[in-house]
This record gives sequence, C-alpha cells and structure tokens, in this order.
Amino acid sequence: MHFQKLLSLVIASLVAVPSLAATITQASQLSALTYDYVIIGAGNAGLVLANRLSEDPTVSVLVLEAGVSDQGVIAAEAPFLGPTLTPNTPYDWNYTVVPQNGMNGRTFAYPRGRLLGGSSSANYLFHQYGTHEDWDKLGSLSGDSGWSWNNMRQYIQKHEKFVPPADGHNTTGQFIPSLHGFKGVTSVSLPANNQTIDHRVLATTQQLAEFPFNEDMSGGDRSLLGIGWLQSSAGGGVRSSSSTSYLAAANGRPNLTVLINAYVTKLVQTGNTASGLKSFRAVQFTSSPGTASTPAGNRPITVNARKEVILSAGSVGTTQVLQLSGIGNQADLNALNIHTIINNPSVGDNLSDHTLLPNIFSVQGTQSFDHVLRDANQVSIQVNDWVTNKTGMLANNVVNHFGFARIPSNASIFQTVADPAPGPTSPHWEIIASNFYFNPGFSLPSTGSFMTVVAVLIRPTSRGTIKLKSSNPFDKPLIDPKYLTTDFDIFTMREAVKAINRFVAAPAWSDYVIGPYGSNFAAAVDDASIEAYVRGLTTTIFHPVGTASMSPATTTTGVVNPDLKVKGTDGLRIVDASIFPFVPSSHTQGPVYLLAERASDIIKAQN
Repeated sequence: MHFQKLLSLVIASLVAVPSLAATITQASQLSALTYDYVIIGAGNAGLVLANRLSEDPTVSVLVLEAGVSDQGVIAAEAPFLGPTLTPNTPYDWNYTVVPQNGMNGRTFAYPRGRLLGGSSSANYLFHQYGTHEDWDKLGSLSGDSGWSWNNMRQYIQKHEKFVPPADGHNTTGQFIPSLHGFKGVTSVSLPANNQTIDHRVLATTQQLAEFPFNEDMSGGDRSLLGIGWLQSSAGGGVRSSSSTSYLAAANGRPNLTVLINAYVTKLVQTGNTASGLKSFRAVQFTSSPGTASTPAGNRPITVNARKEVILSAGSVGTTQVLQLSGIGNQADLNALNIHTIINNPSVGDNLSDHTLLPNIFSVQGTQSFDHVLRDANQVSIQVNDWVTNKTGMLANNVVNHFGFARIPSNASIFQTVADPAPGPTSPHWEIIASNFYFNPGFSLPSTGSFMTVVAVLIRPTSRGTIKLKSSNPFDKPLIDPKYLTTDFDIFTMREAVKAINRFVAAPAWSDYVIGPYGSNFAAAVDDASIEAYVRGLTTTIFHPVGTASMSPATTTTGVVNPDLKVKGTDGLRIVDASIFPFVPSSHTQGPVYLLAERASDIIKAQN
C-alpha cells in the first residue's frame, strides 16, 4: 500500500517478539519421515486440521509450509498494518495475473499469504460466514446435506471466540450475541477506534432506504444485506490468525510437527488400490529458495503418510501441486512433458474471485487518516501506542463499516441473465467505507483529504483458470481469473458505482464530500463512461476459489467428492477454498474455517 514504506521504517526499529509456536526451520530437524497425516500448507485451513487431528496424542501430524514464521512480524500482528503485508514482500507469494481482457489488458498483483497462517495472517481480517443460502447451495450441488447450513452452523461455536473490542466500549446494538461463539479458538471483535466518518455512515442508513442498518454482519442465520459494523479476526488489538489461534492452542504437542521453509514440489504415487484408485501417500519437498543452510539442503526430500496426505495450499498452491504431480488436464500436462497419472480437466478450472474497485472522494478538513500516514512522527506515535497498550489506530482495522446489496429484481440484466445469487437474501455486491486514500498500486497524493468507498463484486459469473507455466515447480503459475468478462459482472459493477454515488449524496455527507477524486472517476457519468472507469481501475480483493471444486461422488466433473477426497485417488484429500464450486457471498476466511472444522470431523470419522 501507499504507506507501506513509511510504516516499515518505524516498525524496523521495534524488537520482534519470540516465536510462540514450536516450529522447525530445516528438514534436517525432522525426527521422522513418516507420519499419520502430512498436511501441505499452514494456512487458513491447514492449521485448523493440524490442531484438530493432533488432539489425539496417538496420531502424528506433519505440516509443510513454504513460507516463513509469522512470529515477530509486527505488520502481521497490528490489525491496521494488514495491507502492508502484500504485495511485493517476503510474506506474499507475489503472484500476478496474466493480462486481463476484461480490464483493458492490465496485469496486477494477486496477493496470497506466504507465512504461518497463510492468508489469515496477511488478509484484512474481515470475518463472516457467508449466507445460509451459500451453504444450502453447496449441500445441494454436492449431494451432501452435511454441507448445508443446518449442519454447518454448529462449527461457529467450535471456531469463534467473540471478545470485547480493544477499547472495551459498550457494543449493544453493534452485533447480535446469539449468532456467535464465545468459547472457540479464533478471536473476533468489533472496531475499537472511532473513525471520523462513522457517524456519517450510520446517519446514511437512516436517511436512505437503499442502505438500511444491519445489526450483525456475520451472515449465516442473519442476512448480510444492509450496512453495519465490521467484525475482525482480532482480539485485544492484535490479529487472530490460524497460526496465533489454532496452532498456538496446539503448541507443545509432541505429535505435531510444523516445518517452515518447506517447498512442496510434487505428490508421489505410492501404489494402486484393488478398485483402481491411485494412491498418493508421499510428498516430495525441498527447501524454499534462499532458506537452505547449504546447497545440499536443496535436494528433494520425501515424507510419507500412513493415513492421508491433505492439500491445504490454497486455490493457487493446491492447483499447482496437483498439476505438477500429474493430476490435471492431460492436454496441458502433455504440453509441459508432465506424465499424466489422472486426467481431470477440472483441476485449475472454474477459478472465481471477488473484484475490488476503490471509488475515491476528496473530502473537507484534516480528519482523514491521510494526514497521519503522511507524517512519520504521527505514525511513530501510533506505533508506540500500539506497542505499549495495544490501542489506538493500529489496534483497529482499516475499516469500521461495510455492507452488502442486491441488484433490483426488475433490473434489465435479469431479462437475459438468471440471477446468479444462491437465494433472494444473498448479495450481488459489497460496499466498504474507509477514512483515507486506498488505491492498491498507487501512492497517496502529497496533499488533500480523502475517503474511499470500495465496490466489490460478490457474485461474479466470470470463470478463469490457473495453469502451470512450466514443469519447474518454482515458476509461478499462470493465473487468469478472466475478470469482468460476462454481462452480469460488468453490469453489477456499473450499478455499484451508481449506488455509491447515491450513498455519498445523502445529507450526512453534504458538508464533507467535495466530489470524486481523479478525472476518470469524475468523468464516469453514464453507462459507457462508468464501464470504462470500472475496467480501467478494478483489481482483486483476493478471494480465489473453485480450482478444485467439490461435486457429487457419482460425477466425473469436479475435483473432490463431498468428503473432500480427490476423485480417482486414495489417501489424498483437499481442504481449502479451492473446493468451493462458487465464491461465498462474503469475505472467505470465515467460510474456510467452518469448512476445515467439518473436514476435521470427516477425516477423523473415516480413519
């Protein structure tokens, strides 16, 4: 982000805290090469599995993580600093998308966390569960009612630990306690630092019927439609990731080993079952580039699983590992001289993601965060406040309010396109209000005060692909989300821009908002010019799913069965966002936590 360099100068002077989790950094430290379970990826889902599977002291678990430790990484602890972790940092995979035809041929960063906790350590901490219609649709599409909301809601209690905000203020009316868990693992809390726009956002919900107030934005049993208070994966002014929660809770278990700097290069076939399934119970890995103590440390190492290998490397990493292992589209693999073991064209297909468009407004006064972020002394004061008390600006998220909306049912697009939402209470787009200049890839202007109202496409119909660039496992894959390539997607983004202009035209903003910032936004006054503006500025909010989609066990399309076993294989399962056939109607870390909790139960029951 624009303030990344400024913040890094201040943060560099801080003393890193010691590691909380027992991890090892070199393969030579492994006490064994065979475990009951080998989990690939210590991210959002992988560390849930590590915790739950190692609850049985007789079960041994190895987790292989290509990235670094999150401990002592201040930017991964202070919530406001989340955006500084990506892109182009040691904590990001630093992917980019291929030129996007629906975005004027542009290419841009595709952030993915590359540290313990994965993207739960590098995201913007938004925490919610999707809609009940999302989960009911997953249950219907998969043929397994266990994925429906009536069953999945129980996992909120196992996962969530709702805690008071860092400033301890009265939260009455800001969330509905009955929808939440208070004795789970991952801390979730409401904002603790007032933003000067908060009262204006809330006033708008009273002034415009189009944007009603929603008392709880977690979803599930509660509609997401409307605007309300953000719930963040944080507690006590500190980020709560899968590493600081699930892994920390399993700290000290002798049957759990977590190896960082371990770059998986392929799965190894270990045999065949009597029914013709291909067994994959071995994993080949090497030291992540730049981490081996000696050149010899880069030689491949193979570890084995007595029970299962579980891929939890995320929609990009899981896809890449499968394809490198000969599981994928045979035509694509043949072109790279990779022997095909299982021909499955669905691997790497069906990529779906939420897009992000920052609509920036010039505003009156000097109360926006821009004036703090430009001033190294002010930043230093905020950092010291966080270090000393875990309070202040850095103890809070970058946003206090957000919301969701639908395209009207009588919109012209529905004359030719079926509504892609899973139900009538699931949104089509999202609105996020922030008290400063937010524009990924662009620097903060040297003067001026700003407010950014982000539009996010929540129900995309565009589908893309992830493919190998080569047979070299260290080459970054070709990521082509095919953003904004359907009529519905561009229509929705156009209508979202119009709606945001109506939002800031409410009386609550009359003495604050000056007008659109930038000539392209200012010129976006009709459908054609708004479309040009959208295609020229939109990027990603990085919620990729779908590249290893779940489908009924009786079908050949899709990648995993409802029990998350990879089709045509034995001993191989996938547990991460890649298995969702469609992107949930919310930020994705919460749905992935619930997915991983149920997956843990399924795996235990089948072993």
